[in-house]
Amino acid sequence: MQWIAIGHITDIPLRGARCVETAAGRVAVFRTGDGRLFAIDDRCPHKGGPLSQGIVHGASVTCPLHNWVISLESGKAQGADEGCVRTVPVKSENGIVFIASNIAVEAA
Repeated sequence: MQWIAIGHITDIPLRGARCVETAAGRVAVFRTGDGRLFAIDDRCPHKGGPLSQGIVHGASVTCPLHNWVISLESGKAQGADEGCVRTVPVKSENGIVFIASNIAVEAA
């Protein structure tokens, strides 16, 4: 797998997100309270809300529009809600965050 650098780990606050525009759409890269990284489409499966603006808790994010809870690990809606967003491979090396290049980053 090939990777593309999108920024420094400190650019993503704990329990926060940073967005990256790709040819395949907007991707939100999240950093949990314990420092783990996840990347998913920045579009809630319910009404398209910006997940990057949601509240991160554990390994989930709550959509700011209608409170859907999305797993950052699987991309699946939690509870009684049904839906899924694409997950994107993400990693950090020496403080630099990378996402998989198969989604073709246009701008970081």
